[in-house]
Amino acid sequence: MSVQRCVEDLLRELAPQVLGALVRRHGYFDACEDAVQEALLAAALRWPAEGTPDNPRGWLVTVASRKLVDHVRSEQARRRREDRIALATPQAELLSHAADAEPAADRDDSLALLFLCCHPALSPSSRIALTLRAVGGLTTTQIAAAFLVPEPTMAQRISRAKQTIKSSAAPLSMPDAADRTERLQAVLHVLYLIFNEGYATTDRSDLTAPALSTESIRLTRWLHRLLPDDRETAGLLALMLLTDARRPARTGPGGDLVPLAEQDRGRWDRQLIAEGIALLTETLPQGQVGPYQLQAAIAAVHDEAEHVEATDWPQILALYGLLEQAAPNPIVTLNRAVAVAMVHGAAAGLELLAALERDKKMAGHHRLLATRAHLLELLGDHTAAAEGYRDAARRAAGATERRHLTARAMRLTSVQN
Repeated sequence: MSVQRCVEDLLRELAPQVLGALVRRHGYFDACEDAVQEALLAAALRWPAEGTPDNPRGWLVTVASRKLVDHVRSEQARRRREDRIALATPQAELLSHAADAEPAADRDDSLALLFLCCHPALSPSSRIALTLRAVGGLTTTQIAAAFLVPEPTMAQRISRAKQTIKSSAAPLSMPDAADRTERLQAVLHVLYLIFNEGYATTDRSDLTAPALSTESIRLTRWLHRLLPDDRETAGLLALMLLTDARRPARTGPGGDLVPLAEQDRGRWDRQLIAEGIALLTETLPQGQVGPYQLQAAIAAVHDEAEHVEATDWPQILALYGLLEQAAPNPIVTLNRAVAVAMVHGAAAGLELLAALERDKKMAGHHRLLATRAHLLELLGDHTAAAEGYRDAARRAAGATERRHLTARAMRLTSVQN
């Protein structure tokens, strides 16, 4: 691994720890976050050439603190804030504190920082952006590129999120016991959404933006280290690993989407699969099973099958039944319909889809239309299936998925002719 890559990985690991230390000392989340970004940039430019300091975290805290004070002092209109920060922090600490001194002087507030970034006052999109920026250590440019939005748009989103945190006066502290479970679920949901955004993005050719799925796995590994006894955190990590293991086979040579049933399983990452299954083996027997553990168990059944015909569909159907009870939603029902079709026949699967088709929110969803077309294809009704694929393609958001659905429709049309 190159020196530059090692430095980047270290900085991303340290970013939430440094920001947590500054916010705990000074408050002012938005100003502290900007100061930390400047310190990270300075380190990225200096460390590859000069070497990593003995205490890189202390170096970053010191530099970020100085950046913060410089910023406050440069704005006369914010004199009152300057006075408060100056009173809160001894000048000797800011001006003469050795960059690599006192390696254990600050406690690690990074978990509290993650909870703060997923504050209930923030929208899901704001939670994601702020988590990637403050905890993931990504720049606004990188986050904007990953989500395919203009940089000013993402900058405004992050700025609004920081202003919301400021207005809420939320402290940098762990939620109390009564709120902790709910807040942790919000954190896990943000990480899950980040992973899904990255895994669903098959159109990307720009490799300058970090892969969101890789970043979500890194953050979830980190959360699992901080909360080793939380079963759902382990379940989410297992789900990510077992799903991401299929990435090498998910697209063909031309970038076209390859469905799970048609993937070359020899290209799956067996190391990730083994790690994911080991996590499940450790956590499943420990007590009540949550939605992320159930989804991971379903992914494990798929990944353990040597070929598509060896898939244990009755077990998958049973797991989807449990998942529908634990976390009912239309997408779970949609996936259960496929499992029903594989166990009891396509007609039974179509009967289950009929209830979803009466749901106004799902009736025109491209995944429902594509699933219905697939089941019609299994029944041999190629004309209706081809029309269903075309309808789904018109409603799909991603270009890769549109091409895939259109190709399936064309293939069925050519078979009829």
